Amino acid sequence: MSFGKRVEADVVYVGGKPTMSYVLASLTVFHGGCDQVILKARGRAISKAVDTAEIIRNRFLKDVEVKSIKISTETLKTAEGNEINTSAIEIVVARKS
Repeated sequence: MSFGKRVEADVVYVGGKPTMSYVLASLTVFHGGCDQVILKARGRAISKAVDTAEIIRNRFLKDVEVKSIKISTETLKTAEGNEINTSAIEIVVARKS
């Protein structure tokens, strides 16, 4: 039996923490044996996800590349019950083949 949303081992959700927190989380995923990391972010955190991917690729792991970038719009409900649209991004950073 499963409760809540299933969390994949190779996904890092980018939010309000400092960028280096997400870089460290991504490096932990890579060093844990995964060949790719999926960075997911919404709204204002999108630029932080891009920064995270670039820091991983340029400073820490020279054998990884950006495999794909997906952008979308998600509809969220506010506390008042209104629906708002927010931008989302998914960046796949993977080891080079």
